[in-house]
Amino acid sequence: MDVETFEAVEISTRADESPAVSWAAMAAGATAAASLTLVLLAFGAGMGFSAVSPWSNSGVSAGTFEIGTGLYLICVAMLASAIGGYIAGRLRTKWAGVHTHEVFFRDTAHGFLAWGLATVLSAAFLAAAASNIAGGASSAGVSASQAAGSSGPADYYVDALLRSSPTAVPNAADLGATRNEIARILMTGLREVDIPVSDRTYVAQLVAARTGLSQADADKRVSDVIDQAKTALDNARKAAAKLSLWLTASLLIGAFSASLAATDGGHVRDNWNPGLTGQN
Repeated sequence: MDVETFEAVEISTRADESPAVSWAAMAAGATAAASLTLVLLAFGAGMGFSAVSPWSNSGVSAGTFEIGTGLYLICVAMLASAIGGYIAGRLRTKWAGVHTHEVFFRDTAHGFLAWGLATVLSAAFLAAAASNIAGGASSAGVSASQAAGSSGPADYYVDALLRSSPTAVPNAADLGATRNEIARILMTGLREVDIPVSDRTYVAQLVAARTGLSQADADKRVSDVIDQAKTALDNARKAAAKLSLWLTASLLIGAFSASLAATDGGHVRDNWNPGLTGQN
């Protein structure tokens, strides 16, 4: 009778058999963080913290930006990033035979990468708000299309220039063409920080012709309105600079929160009792 001999082979799980990066877990954490960020920003916009809004044409406001808005941005980044990082650490694959220091590094990296992916996704949803912020910092939101006649920040200053006195005789010239021309002059001059003297003189002549003011009064009105526009431009730039600093702080705190929460989620994942569910 032949006796078959079976050789017992020990099957071990080596560290290099499991992928070091769990992309599915990172994508899940990033999706959760980005979604929660959008929800919290929409809630903040409803509560008055509208420096950054998920809706178009709702960006930074030089008059309403406050420290509370910046603190709310930090809270949003901390909460959303922490939840996303925890999910990424909790759902990642368990690494067998890996040193605890290496596990800690991998969990930290998972949280950081999940935060980075969530930031990219959030930026895609907040592209309109980011455009408003960049526009406020560079040209106070005055664009060529607005200067062509659509509603925009320059229209207020044009209205101030063309206010007629009670005794002014209406001019037969096309008011729309005059408004567009003055708007383009203001747009170009404010973008270059100052308006040339020749343009100021020309605008004053247009104002005098449209309103019936004397040339001296028209010159004074033009100078006053240009000073108002410069003040508004400076305020918009300062508000955009403050918002940029708060956003930088919130992003850094969000990255730290996601990395730390991922290590906590990974620790819970590794110490889960498989006997309760029969899973590894």
